[in-house]
Amino acid sequence: MADPKGFLKAGREVAGRRPVEERVKDWNEVYPDGVGRALLPIINTQASRCMDCGIPFCHQGCPLGNIIPEWNDLGYRDDWDGAIERLHATNNFPEFTGRLCPAPCETACVLGINADPVTIKNVEVSIIDRAWESGNVRPQPPEWLSGKTVAVIGSGPAGLAVAQQLTRAGHTVAVYERADKPGGLLRYGIPEFKMEKKHLDRRLEQMRREGTVFRSGVEVGAGTLTGDALRDRYDAVVLATGSTVARDLPVPGRELAGIHQAMEFLPQANRVALGETVEGQIRADGKHVVIIGGGDTGADCLGTSIRQGAASITQLEIMPQPTDERPGNQPWPTYPMLFRVSSAHEEGGDRMYSVSTKEFLGDDDGNVRALKLVDVQFKEGRLVEIEGSEREIPADLVLFAMGFVGPERPGLVEQLGVELDERGNIKRANNYATSVDGVFVAGDAGRGQSLIVWAIAEGRAAAAAVDTYLSGSTQLPAPIPPTARPLVV
Repeated sequence: MADPKGFLKAGREVAGRRPVEERVKDWNEVYPDGVGRALLPIINTQASRCMDCGIPFCHQGCPLGNIIPEWNDLGYRDDWDGAIERLHATNNFPEFTGRLCPAPCETACVLGINADPVTIKNVEVSIIDRAWESGNVRPQPPEWLSGKTVAVIGSGPAGLAVAQQLTRAGHTVAVYERADKPGGLLRYGIPEFKMEKKHLDRRLEQMRREGTVFRSGVEVGAGTLTGDALRDRYDAVVLATGSTVARDLPVPGRELAGIHQAMEFLPQANRVALGETVEGQIRADGKHVVIIGGGDTGADCLGTSIRQGAASITQLEIMPQPTDERPGNQPWPTYPMLFRVSSAHEEGGDRMYSVSTKEFLGDDDGNVRALKLVDVQFKEGRLVEIEGSEREIPADLVLFAMGFVGPERPGLVEQLGVELDERGNIKRANNYATSVDGVFVAGDAGRGQSLIVWAIAEGRAAAAAVDTYLSGSTQLPAPIPPTARPLVV
């Protein structure tokens, strides 16, 4: 235990963000010199608050099973080499989770029963950032090659975790990505102000030096590289394509110009922020922006629209506003629905809850000009409209951030002939195998839309299953099967 009285002597403290008026003028991370550096002055004290519980519920809260008390203690004692070894033992990419994960481990922290939980996520990112700066993150190429080949389709967090684990196990791994650069949503869906892409690029370089091959700009299932050709060429195939079919809103006026999916808007903004040129870019400059969806993707659209100079921004959510305190029906250590304020929400915009969009209204040129809204409430277990609450709000740009409903079926999924489950995701067994021999699935493509931490956990678990399929056994860590896990966090 780092300090037996640490949780009594110190309160919860997190890294300070840059002033709003400064950070909205650029695309850099919201923390000064990166979150890891911003935390260094307070990290030992925060790590000392960990009680090294007899039953560490933070392990259960973390899908990766991170050995949190151990690296808290090592960080407190300034044993940064030991801390990064314990962190990497369960998590391939802590620089991603330390910036992007909503930290279900913290809501499961025992200290959080009647006090503020340990800042686990902040300790994590400090350990990995310090390890990168000290040169303590090095390639780990395999000592021997198995002679087996694996194709990983998709280079998001699940695909990267699968690829790194299988490469280190000695298999020859090729990662296919249809975009021009690998990284999936980590590259083109996450804005720079949440995670600068240098963190992704240096991890990809480590993987290349370990032996993983990346083939970008290749859409498997189109052209000559069909599903059958893929199976003929490789001993195993892992589908890590994510859940990319965006949920739509089929109400009157949907066809008007100026209404877009978030994943049409955000990737373009990311490319421009990185110095690329995008013809016909969807921009928020001087516009009244309405974002439909109150989650993280909506917040990303909010922060991006602010930096582009929107005239006004309104974020809509059909559900009621969550409470500030843990609801009684969501007891510790479950992950509660709370009112949360992201860095983007600190920067501006309005949030409206318990509202539903009835219609998009257009001008004479076919462009969206307003939304017709109505207030809703739960009645007898369902949402009903409140009579007399209809109203209009101006909108020149509407962005849908309502989540995703499954993987794309045309192309590779149909060619392989894998079965789908009742939710439209790729059906898999406890060993992540699909209905087609030698084809496995990991991450959102099989699980449904979820968190980055779940994607990495499933990637690691699927890698162990593929290694067993190819070699007869495995020494890779094999977390619990998907059927034993909750569908959402």
